[in-house]
Amino acid sequence: MSNSATDHATIPQTLWAARGRHTGPEPDDVVRRTLRRHKESGGIDDFAEPPAPEDSFVQIFEARWRTDGTVTVRARLTLLPRRDRPEGREWTLVAEAERPWDDAWPSPATLFWPEAGATDATDGAWDHHPTVVGLRFRQVNALPEDDKEMRRRLRDAARDAWCVNLVVHEAMTPDERGRLPLARLLPPGLRHRVVEHRAAPQQLRAVNWALKDLGVEVPRGGAVLLPPDPAPAGYDGREHSVRTVFLDGSEPTELLTAVRHVAGLPRPFPQGAEEALMDLRENWTLLTLQEELERERRLVAMYAEALQAMTKSRDLYREAAEQAHQALAVYRDAPVPPALPHQQQRAGSRSPSALQQLTRTFERLKFSARPFRPVPVPDGDGTDTAGPAEGTP
Repeated sequence: MSNSATDHATIPQTLWAARGRHTGPEPDDVVRRTLRRHKESGGIDDFAEPPAPEDSFVQIFEARWRTDGTVTVRARLTLLPRRDRPEGREWTLVAEAERPWDDAWPSPATLFWPEAGATDATDGAWDHHPTVVGLRFRQVNALPEDDKEMRRRLRDAARDAWCVNLVVHEAMTPDERGRLPLARLLPPGLRHRVVEHRAAPQQLRAVNWALKDLGVEVPRGGAVLLPPDPAPAGYDGREHSVRTVFLDGSEPTELLTAVRHVAGLPRPFPQGAEEALMDLRENWTLLTLQEELERERRLVAMYAEALQAMTKSRDLYREAAEQAHQALAVYRDAPVPPALPHQQQRAGSRSPSALQQLTRTFERLKFSARPFRPVPVPDGDGTDTAGPAEGTP
């Protein structure tokens, strides 16, 4: 498990990001109904379903609303194909505001998905953990009885940095109020990003054995927050444990403060979140008239800048070509330069013997280059037969 934020970009404070898995039928219809209901009630300004990229089977939904009356929020939900996760359809939701995100604002998840207690039971099937089967948001997740299975679940859950993992140990068997999820006491912006794991009273030793590889330990009757992967710079897991958590229905102030602190740390992007943010910014289609006008102006300015750069490059190339042609013409018309003094001195300093040797060499070459001439040779009947005579002048 990585404990460093090196080489990871940091999530901007304006971003809210979450992901999960819908296990019911037709999740796209659930999203459409929810968005339509919020638009009719004024909860959102507008929504759209832009076309997916070519050769892609994802479904995309966009929504825009104003929080606090003036802060515009743009959000984009992506549904992956069911074939990627046979047990359901994974979804990714990113929302970006005009100023740093406030966890007191409404959760973007409840604007795309129905709230708990919906009349249609299948509408509430969207809050499953994206990768770990059996885990759900908004609910208490009892840890498995098997030690190895418990260790595997906590390890796999900690790898997903999209959410905050909270492990609570029950000092004694809680009553009905103590069995309620603690996430309901968190601000709206955090309720759908926290996974609550519960260890029974007799599981204290087993859960700490399972947490050993993660470098944290849960106190008896307390709670601990699992370190995300990758962890924020300077993260110390020992600082994010709570000694005592009363499961009697009262508000655990110290624990809620620790959760808000961890969620507010400058965190690196989890896997896939940076791409989802870039997709939101670059492929956003739900524009107002003013936004469309500003977008066209930016495109015109960008094209004008590119055209100016191309024109400048063309002029520079033409100028360089003209200079090269001028230099070549000057080089062709220039007279042969006279020998330099030191070259003349070197030629005159040659000894007569060297010059004579060079002359004899040329004479031998000239002599050897002469053609062969036939020489008459008498045969037996007195007739002359031409034959080559090597070296005959």
